[in-house]
Amino acid sequence: MKKILTCLLICVSVTTLFAACSSGSKSDVIRIGINYELSGDNATYGQGSVEGIEMAIDEINAAGGINGKLIEPIKYDNKSDAAEASTLANKLVTQDKVLAILGPATTGAFTSQIPVANKNKIPIATGSATGDNLTFDTDGSVHPYVFRICFNDSFQGKVMANFAFENLSAKKAVIIMDSSSDYGKGLSQNFVETFTAAGGTIVAEEAYVAGDTDFNAIITKIKGMDFDVIYLPGYYNEAGLIIKQARTQGIDKPILGADGFDSDVLVDLAGKDALNNVYFTNHYSTIDEDPAVLKFIADFEAKYGKKPNAFNALGYDLAKFVADAIGRAESLTGEAIKDALEATENFIGVTGTLSVDENHNPVKSIFVIELKDGEQHSSVKVNP
Repeated sequence: MKKILTCLLICVSVTTLFAACSSGSKSDVIRIGINYELSGDNATYGQGSVEGIEMAIDEINAAGGINGKLIEPIKYDNKSDAAEASTLANKLVTQDKVLAILGPATTGAFTSQIPVANKNKIPIATGSATGDNLTFDTDGSVHPYVFRICFNDSFQGKVMANFAFENLSAKKAVIIMDSSSDYGKGLSQNFVETFTAAGGTIVAEEAYVAGDTDFNAIITKIKGMDFDVIYLPGYYNEAGLIIKQARTQGIDKPILGADGFDSDVLVDLAGKDALNNVYFTNHYSTIDEDPAVLKFIADFEAKYGKKPNAFNALGYDLAKFVADAIGRAESLTGEAIKDALEATENFIGVTGTLSVDENHNPVKSIFVIELKDGEQHSSVKVNP
């Protein structure tokens, strides 16, 4: 009987020890969710963002983590599907017990997880979702647990309209927009409002739907019109084809776009020869001479063997931004991290220095980049 009791006590002790070790290991890490478009239509944005995020997390962990605790990333592919992004957000919060979620990259996918974040009081942050109303509820109040580090569509549209009018001396513009996305419609609206307020004229407004591949009818229609620039607010998938077909038909006027142009696929689709006299607004420039940017570029090239684009840089900054807030939070709870994110001032990233405003948006600069033979040739920095 004594032997049996002794064995039972030993078993209980061992079980307790393993439980304690397991509990201790969990308390020694900070779990952060990564919910991104790693496949599907927007995979270029998601993959680029995650490369930057993982590089930042590696650096943070190599330096000792956040207040001595290492980051444990929990990564999922939402397949560029908004419903899947919402499902994964719920899994990250309820099963994986993350303290914050990074991503998705696009406005639609990111918006789908907002109810999950607010219900469970877990901060979510994006580096690239630019929709104007992203941080607002339908009643106009600010979503308490929603943050971003990129400028919104209004800012992009206004900056490019002013650049066209002032820097390119454009007085007449044609709009070719993606009417199937809030991204395209929001950019177009703000460009038109700003351009016309400055004294410019919109000669024509043409529309296409995401997934279209033949734009020759639109191009033929506008070819004979009198205009100075084309504003093309859309993603690289269609923009590359539109630029190629416009150049093929002999249109050599400046073509202007937004951050959706920033992908190597744009060059693949349009061809380098077509990508001259092309300008787009962006969060970051690879030809920026800032020492911090140069170091980031060198480190990224050493790790991945290629030059980083804006989504790589935004992902990198996003991970550092959230980690910075976690490090300053009064406790490791969603509410405390939310408070720390709201209090962020003068966070220095490779895409610029930012402070979080009352709407959970960043106050930061923007670049207007010129392409020459498909490469970034020059950039103009515009302060907010």
